[in-house]
Amino acid sequence: MKHILIIEDDLEIVRLLEIHLTDSIYKTSKAMDGALGLKMALENDYDLILLDLTLPTLDGVEICKKLRAKKNTPVIMLTAKSEEIDRVLGLEIGADDYITKPFSIRELLARIKAVMRRTDSKPDHQKDSSSIAAEGLHIDVDKRKVVLGNQKIELSPKEFELLVLMASNPGRNYTRTELLNMIWGYNFEGYEHTVNSHINRLRAKIESDMTNPTYILTTWGVGYKFNEDSIL
Repeated sequence: MKHILIIEDDLEIVRLLEIHLTDSIYKTSKAMDGALGLKMALENDYDLILLDLTLPTLDGVEICKKLRAKKNTPVIMLTAKSEEIDRVLGLEIGADDYITKPFSIRELLARIKAVMRRTDSKPDHQKDSSSIAAEGLHIDVDKRKVVLGNQKIELSPKEFELLVLMASNPGRNYTRTELLNMIWGYNFEGYEHTVNSHINRLRAKIESDMTNPTYILTTWGVGYKFNEDSIL
């Protein structure tokens, strides 16, 4: 049974989510303030987190930032705001999806299933590569595990998908739009700068020198590629 953590301060929404998620055969836990939600998210293993943007004690942005520094649990952000900046911010700090209040339960359940499906299975472009080795870097696609030297690297689901896509096709140049569409899907069209934020975070985790990267190279005027010379 998949376990979902609800971090939301509106009791009516929490109760509604608990009822429908339980009916859909999910186990649920809840936290109604940000500090408690972050503590629970870091100390326990959940299959997905529903994270409200506006919370007492610690807001959703800070929670997502702190969570992404330590764990790769999928996150769907819940926001009452509809401005583009809020959606962009949610994606750039590492959320896997967002949904704007008021939302239908049917739509939310569909989003949850889609995020879990992407997390649990390999996309089509990853099917042929169960293990990828580069100089000092090993990617186990099936186990969603990345090891740099002797150290396990924690990547968010989107960071992992970006890495596997490019490492599976070393030397191929990807535009930001291509990466956005292949990793995030058409719903996020127009958010190409989100790719830059994820690439920067990915580089910070696997590159010893961000100014002279070994693995993820910038193709000026185009986008990014994985260094084919590093592949073993």
